[in-house]
Amino acid sequence: MKINKLNSIILLGLVAIISILVAQLLWTKEAFTIEQKKLSQKAHIALLEVAKKLYEGTNHELPVQNPVQKIANDYYIVNVDNEFEPDILEFYLKMEFKKMNITTDFEYAMYNCQSDEMIYGDYISLYKKKAECKKTVYFPKHKNLVYYFAVRFPNETTYLFSSMRFWFILSTALILILLIYVYSIFTLLQHKKYSELQRDFINNMTHEFKTPLASILIASKYLIEQKPIKEDKKLYTYTDIIINQGNKLNGHIEKILNVAKADYAPLELKKENILIVPIIEEAIENIKLKYPEASITIETVSREYLLETDTFHFANLVYNLLDNAMKYCNDKPEVTIKIIENNNCLKLEFTDKGIGINPKKISFIFDKFYRVQNEKSNEVNGFGLGLYYVKEICSLQNWKIKAENNQEKGITITLSIPYKK
Repeated sequence: MKINKLNSIILLGLVAIISILVAQLLWTKEAFTIEQKKLSQKAHIALLEVAKKLYEGTNHELPVQNPVQKIANDYYIVNVDNEFEPDILEFYLKMEFKKMNITTDFEYAMYNCQSDEMIYGDYISLYKKKAECKKTVYFPKHKNLVYYFAVRFPNETTYLFSSMRFWFILSTALILILLIYVYSIFTLLQHKKYSELQRDFINNMTHEFKTPLASILIASKYLIEQKPIKEDKKLYTYTDIIINQGNKLNGHIEKILNVAKADYAPLELKKENILIVPIIEEAIENIKLKYPEASITIETVSREYLLETDTFHFANLVYNLLDNAMKYCNDKPEVTIKIIENNNCLKLEFTDKGIGINPKKISFIFDKFYRVQNEKSNEVNGFGLGLYYVKEICSLQNWKIKAENNQEKGITITLSIPYKK
């Protein structure tokens, strides 16, 4: 069910981005057409004004029919039933194009009725020198006209694209987003595949370990009860070591299984209102069975603090924090648990006098399988899952957790829990 939901979200996201991209491309195409029409309209108006200027001061009147004809997207012919000078024509063209804010290059030619051919005028550029301008040689003639001139915009497409810079930037950005999205989805699916393989491997591995381990523990417990073993101190000690180490290994396997299960399906918390001080005291008693020399104290102004939480997981959380403090201590383990109420927040501070952590690495201690590299870590058995489990339980309940080094030695791990009486 979870996999199908993820696939649906990926598919919907991909369809949405592709739809937006297609819509953007269609809008860009439409915007290009609109810009093309705008340029055509401005060119018509400008050329019509040029034709009017050429008729001024003459005995001829401007024809009733529109003298401007668009032969192609970048090619216009203007019928002027009157003789005119090339210099005057060029002056009027520059003036009227400037008025209409037509800033692209243009070139013009005039029809010579005596030679029956188009006479090239000039290439006009606002940004280039004449020596750099590439002249177009061919200007086609037009039938049934005697006095006319032609204007061509050789860079019309480039000009239109430059005026649509925003649209192309937006389209490029959307394409990049689509590529990043596809790459992210591909990476996500790869990680998901590797995660599933890792989880299956861990499950199979731990189950394979549990079967022979269970047989070893059963046989060892039976063996330690036998009279010859009890009478022989060395055999009894060795058998007891086998049982203790077997139980420790079994605990590690259970921890790995729980983490692997939590990765696949979130832990379910059975919340109820509980007094936390007695649970903390019970966790202290359990940890002292493992570390009899440990000194653990609770500092609190009240024993009546009630929290809505899961009893089992809260007890495990406290036990893991204490166990971590015991492991990373060179001298006699000392831990102080402070319970502080402040502004609708209950803080649980676990302060030890252990070896501490490198400040650069302290932010990683809640990561799965992470273990700080030092001499003590090499001596201590474990998989780096205890504090990861603690962080997961806190996250499920929206509790905040942080770790910081003490001024002298050791670290303090603080739980900040929303609290209302």
